[in-house]
Amino acid sequence: MSAHVFGIRHHGPGSARSLAAALAALSPDVVLVEGPPDADELIPLVAHADIAPPVALLIYVTERPERAAFYPFALFSPEWQALGYALAQGVPARFIDLPQSVQLASEHAAAVAGESQDSLEASSQDLSDDPLGLLAEAAGYSDRELWWEHHVEQRRDPTGVFEGIRAAMQELRKEAPPSTPNEARREAFMRTRIRAAEKEGFQKIAVICGAWHVPALVELGPAKGDQKLLKDLPKTKVTATWIPWTYSRLSYRSGYGAGVASPGWYEHLWNEPSGSPARWLVHVARVLREKDLDASSANVIEATRLAEALAALREIPMPGLREVNEAALSVICQGDPARAALIRRRLEIGDVLGRVPAEAPAVPLQRDLEAQQKRLRLKRSAERTALDLDLRQETGRDRSVLLHRLRLLGIEWGRPENVYGKSGTFHEAWSLQWEPELAVRVIESALWGTTVEAASSARAADGARRARELDEVVGLLERTILAQLPSAIDALLTELQARAALSSDIGRLISALPPLARIGRYGDVRGTRVDQVLPVYTGLFQRVTVGLPTACASLDDAAAANIAEQLASAQESVTQLDIPAHRDEWREVLRRLLDDDHVHGLVRGRACRLLLDQDALPAEELDRRARLALSPAVASAQAAAWAEGLLKGSGLLLLHQDELWRALDEWLVSLKDDDFQGLLPLLRRAFSGFTNPERRQMGDKVKHLGLPPRVGTGPELLGDDDLDHERARLVLPVLAHILGVSPSETEPER
Repeated sequence: MSAHVFGIRHHGPGSARSLAAALAALSPDVVLVEGPPDADELIPLVAHADIAPPVALLIYVTERPERAAFYPFALFSPEWQALGYALAQGVPARFIDLPQSVQLASEHAAAVAGESQDSLEASSQDLSDDPLGLLAEAAGYSDRELWWEHHVEQRRDPTGVFEGIRAAMQELRKEAPPSTPNEARREAFMRTRIRAAEKEGFQKIAVICGAWHVPALVELGPAKGDQKLLKDLPKTKVTATWIPWTYSRLSYRSGYGAGVASPGWYEHLWNEPSGSPARWLVHVARVLREKDLDASSANVIEATRLAEALAALREIPMPGLREVNEAALSVICQGDPARAALIRRRLEIGDVLGRVPAEAPAVPLQRDLEAQQKRLRLKRSAERTALDLDLRQETGRDRSVLLHRLRLLGIEWGRPENVYGKSGTFHEAWSLQWEPELAVRVIESALWGTTVEAASSARAADGARRARELDEVVGLLERTILAQLPSAIDALLTELQARAALSSDIGRLISALPPLARIGRYGDVRGTRVDQVLPVYTGLFQRVTVGLPTACASLDDAAAANIAEQLASAQESVTQLDIPAHRDEWREVLRRLLDDDHVHGLVRGRACRLLLDQDALPAEELDRRARLALSPAVASAQAAAWAEGLLKGSGLLLLHQDELWRALDEWLVSLKDDDFQGLLPLLRRAFSGFTNPERRQMGDKVKHLGLPPRVGTGPELLGDDDLDHERARLVLPVLAHILGVSPSETEPER
């Protein structure tokens, strides 16, 4: 037999080391690797000086890039080592799996027919996906990684390992159900490629495939059956390229499908064939020291001894990941699971991001993005990093624009973070993390344009046309202005004006005001033409002020709560722009709501509070309105709603309103027991928004609730003899319960 089949575990350093030795002994004249033939032309790049694993082959449908498959490779992947061996020896290397042009077309055809891909992979999915897990279970191991490590990674002599794998897989496949249609087609195509290599005259053919497929490829059998399986399969046009990958993504089941739980540890095993626990534990200590955590040399020495002792107790040839983790947790991490989690994330998995050469195929949009990254010195990293931008500097502004444009395209390389302690609008904080899936987003976005600016502009304009609601258009406009896309801004403003003219929903009109106000107030920091936005804002604002009183009539509790929140948003926009005409018009609308008895109490109370916040409501007027709203003639529920609307917000303004507190006191005392019990949750909610210091001051104020109003012009109050202490004590426990203070704090001073 001219074909030598080597069954490997994808991304297994033990398999890679054994395979390297087997290939050196065999000296094949052709190397066939389980992988997509669609990418055969990309194999020479494996030997390129600028490529650095982990990387992945990306195969995608040319017209539909979202339909894609990944084939990841690490330095310790057997397939990567096999391809590198072939290129170094100058022998041909080819992929032999069923082409993705067929597999992606078959998946699409199944979806159109109403079938799921799961149904295509139904019968032997579990067994073929994880045959090594089944062997581990049969050997009494609950952890397949541990079984693999003990029998392959720690194996001193690789002789016979591939014969053992073949025998084990033959036994497993005897018990397996019939192969799924897709699996049968894949194996048929592999056999076809092997026969083709034999016909070309190759004498020593090395076949590298997943262990599960070995029994199906050792004996090729007649070609007629395979031809029948592969006849008339659908195909689609696909494109292939290399993209950077990360260790954290090696656990994903895509392409080769065999994820590894600890790629950082596997890289250590590849670089240190002896599995040196001391070197690993030195890395552990270094990670902790980078976080300013204690990790001494003595800790490393003691942890190494403990790992070796554990290996001896368990009768294994050398410490594995389990032993070094236990030793690190006990000694270096001092039993702290948070430190162990840090080691797991930073070292055991790792934040390594691969690199691909510039010669790899790429769409024009990708080239433009790479050029801008280089110009702005933005480095891709698999680790989450913070970026603080000063928008007063050209580089900071250009970086911000690029990140905002990418977000419009759905390429979430950067995510905005809240900024504290910085000079407001001149700073932006971002969190950057490059993920391999973003490469697909770049390719998908190439349909919108050949540059980042053109693609994001076209995508924003299209988003405006597809938006269903007015506030969606406004939100998109705000993001587009941050991305500095003039043509898209014009299209969005036109769309916004058209939508606003047709909208009769006051709530949505109000929700559009704050974003437009932010643009009008702060847009000039980026050089945005504010004069484009202010006319649109003014038109919406006028429609709000005209329609708001009518919209607030006959509201139920839920609708009233929604309108009350929107009133605060509208006032925020008025305050930001500080246009005198708008401010006066807004105050007039609030007074109309306050005077209308048909408006829900919560809305009237909120309108009263908003006027108070603007210093537009004198204390005497507040006292008068409070007594009217809380009078016995008003239904208890509406009075309580008015109080909730008034009290929501900061308590500092209310602490100095003595008459308001007396009005609340008299109203609470007048409530019947049943009414009070029913309104208690609402009242507690009204007071719950106050800070602890405010609530303590309110508790102190409660002590003086029984005092009569001031008389004369002097500061003196009536004497203590005029106070009815017994009557005051009746109401103090109730108010203490509402305010959440101790009853003892409400006792009157004598």
